[in-house]
Amino acid sequence: MTESLLVEREGAVAIVSINDAPYNRMTLDFVDRLEVLVGEIAADDSIRAVVLTGQGQDNFSVGMNLKQLADGVQRMGSIDKLLDQRLRVIAAIEMMHKPWIATLFGYCLGGGLEVPLGCHFRLAAAQGAQIGLPEMDLGSVPAWGGSARLSQCVGKAHALDMILRGKKISGPEALRIGLVHEVWPMAELKRRAIDLAQELAAQPALAVRGMLDVIMASQEKTQEQLLQAERRAVKNTYGTADSQEGMMAFLEKRKPVFNQPK
Repeated sequence: MTESLLVEREGAVAIVSINDAPYNRMTLDFVDRLEVLVGEIAADDSIRAVVLTGQGQDNFSVGMNLKQLADGVQRMGSIDKLLDQRLRVIAAIEMMHKPWIATLFGYCLGGGLEVPLGCHFRLAAAQGAQIGLPEMDLGSVPAWGGSARLSQCVGKAHALDMILRGKKISGPEALRIGLVHEVWPMAELKRRAIDLAQELAAQPALAVRGMLDVIMASQEKTQEQLLQAERRAVKNTYGTADSQEGMMAFLEKRKPVFNQPK
């Protein structure tokens, strides 16, 4: 049986690939495996950043394998439990203290956009990407948190335009409306995502954790709560080996080396 996802390592970066080329469907087995893997990554201090991609060069993911929907409901016991699992996995990625970077290329539809919306960075292919939540064309609606996260990411106007019209947008259009952070030629996209992950992994881990706590909770908390979280992050990083290294590197006009073993 083919593994539903593959995991590779480049130093402190884990590269997670949906392994169902060319369509990279998000099967029931994939979601089960991803839920376990997310917990393992969260607990592994040697991993400091994650790249989420799809095997091959054709598509990131066409989303859920719809042929498995009825089987999934039966297996989980109800539609609510099926959806709860998917929402739980995406929330665990979103609130993890390690940055996740998704690569969007080819079809990125339904769950193939909703999972990346839970990631902290999104990079898209300059050509060929078709990014959207087309559930309206099936008489349905986004079910994995897509409507809420897309609205937060690009604003209500763009979210309504994409969802109510079943609209698929390109990488450059996604960059224009703020859905992705960067656009790259497909030949360079995955390497750029890994390089960005390496850059983020080299940042002081405790400081990254503190800022993810503050910024990713900014939609749900009051300004006062966010200021308190920021203060905790400041106190947690004050006087640490990384903060001392950063200060010395500044004074010595060199690049700091963070996360050194004690």
